[in-house]
Formats: sequence, C-alpha cells, structure tokens
Amino acid sequence: MFVSTKKGGGTLLRVYVQPRSSKNKIAGLYDGHIKINLTAPPVNGAANQAAAVFLAKCLNIAKNRVRIHSGLQARKKTFLVQGLSQEEVRSYVLEKIEG
Repeated sequence: MFVSTKKGGGTLLRVYVQPRSSKNKIAGLYDGHIKINLTAPPVNGAANQAAAVFLAKCLNIAKNRVRIHSGLQARKKTFLVQGLSQEEVRSYVLEKIEG
C-alpha cells in the first residue's frame, strides 16, 4: 500500500519519482508506490522540491505540510503529509489517477 499512518502523527506517502518528464503528473501505481512524473531534473534537490510542491497541490494543502521523510537521493521516496488522514490522502491520490 502506498499510504500509511506515522507514529506520532501524519501520513506517510510512498512515491516513485520519474524526473525530467514532459509534464508533471501522477502516472499511476508502481511497485507499492504512486508514480509521479516531474519536469524537474534530479540536480541539487530540484526534483525533491518539485515533488513536494506537486504533491501538496494534488492534495489541496499548503506546501509546508508536505516534506520528504526518506529517500533524499533515491527515486523511491517517502513523504510525510501533515493535516490529512491516511484515507483522505489515499482518496485524493486515487481520484487523480482515475482522472
């Protein structure tokens, strides 16, 4: 499952990031993660920053409520989402995938 609850509060969202794509979008599910395509390159943290901003936009929350939790230099990352339950995050993501 691509979403879980973090002890101490927050929701963890597992993401597979595909940098240098033609446009920013949620591409579907991949290996237990949601796959997102980003236009940003994986240089100097640009793709990490773009991923956090893009996820916040998809979840309709402020940018400061999404931050990287693990996977700083990997394509498979975990983001911590504050202010939304596991079910709310799951619902928003599946809605974006289904169109």
